[in-house]
Amino acid sequence: MHTPLIDDLIAAFRVLPGVGAKSAQRMAYALLERDRKGGLRLAQALQTAMEKVGHCQQCRTFSETELCRICASPKRNSQLICVVESPADIAVIEQAGVFDGRYFVLMGRLSPIDGIGPDELALPQLEACLKEGGVVELILATNPTVEGEATAHYVMQIAKQHSVRVSRLAQGIPLGGELEYLDSGTLTQAFIARKEV
Repeated sequence: MHTPLIDDLIAAFRVLPGVGAKSAQRMAYALLERDRKGGLRLAQALQTAMEKVGHCQQCRTFSETELCRICASPKRNSQLICVVESPADIAVIEQAGVFDGRYFVLMGRLSPIDGIGPDELALPQLEACLKEGGVVELILATNPTVEGEATAHYVMQIAKQHSVRVSRLAQGIPLGGELEYLDSGTLTQAFIARKEV
C-alpha cells in the first residue's frame, strides 16, 4: 500500500519507545501532509544529535563536551554522588532543585537475562572514582524494581568496600496519597522504611 520510502519512514518512527504501527503511520503522514519543513528540521536535529552527543567522562550522562555542565561546575558538592539509571533521572532530580551534588549514570540496571552486567554499567569506573577518595556519601536512586534493587545492592557493596556512606532515596507513600489507593508493594515499602518521629 505504501511506497518503499514511506514504509522506511514509518519503520524509522517505530524505533521510538511506545510508538506502534498506527502511531508511526500517523506521524509519517502528518509530516508529509502538513509539515515538511518540520520534518526536515527533525531529521537535521536527529542527525546532529546522533553524531555529536556523547557521554560525560566523569558521570556518563549525555554531553556534547568532555565534562557535562554539572561535573564542570565548581558549585556542585563533589563529596555527594547520586547514582541513577538514566540521564532522564537527572533531569527529574534537577527540576526538583533538591540536590547539589554530582551524579553517576549507570545507563541501565543489572540484568543477567539481558546480558547486562557490572561492566556494561561501568561499575568499575564508579569503583575507581570511590577509590580516589573525596566521596563521603553515595545516594542510591535506582528504580524500585527487582533489577533496580539488585543494582542498588551491588553498588552498595562497592561503596562499603571503600568506606563510603550509602543512603537510599525514601520510598513509600507519596505526598498527598491515600492509603486505600496504594498497592501492597508501596505500602510494604512504606512500613519497611518508616522513621521515628
